[in-house]
Amino acid sequence: QVQLVESGGGLVQPGGSLRLSCAASGSIFSIKAMGWYRQAPGKQRELVAAITSGGITNYADSVKGRFTISRDNAKNTMYLRMNSLKPEDTAVYYCNADVALTTGWGFDYWGQGTQVTVSS
Repeated sequence: QVQLVESGGGLVQPGGSLRLSCAASGSIFSIKAMGWYRQAPGKQRELVAAITSGGITNYADSVKGRFTISRDNAKNTMYLRMNSLKPEDTAVYYCNADVALTTGWGFDYWGQGTQVTVSS
């Protein structure tokens, strides 16, 4: 019913930047909160940043001042600008969205993930 597709991951040197995108498509009436999560090998998935439909944001302490989350409601797309990347930012990054469907139901959806590797 709804697909979330992430893009923009890759290999970057420490101190570099990347921008992730998450595009939602399908039977969408509206999207409430959206968020980026990440999971490093051997670790639990953790919240990186989240944004409400009105633009209120929340960040993990580890990325404050370096990452910026944003969204384009007209395009059902969310972004994560990542600056000053560190090796510890290496993980699979997942997009999450709380979606109200055109059928009236609401569900939580996940993307397939995009790998971010920070290494020299």
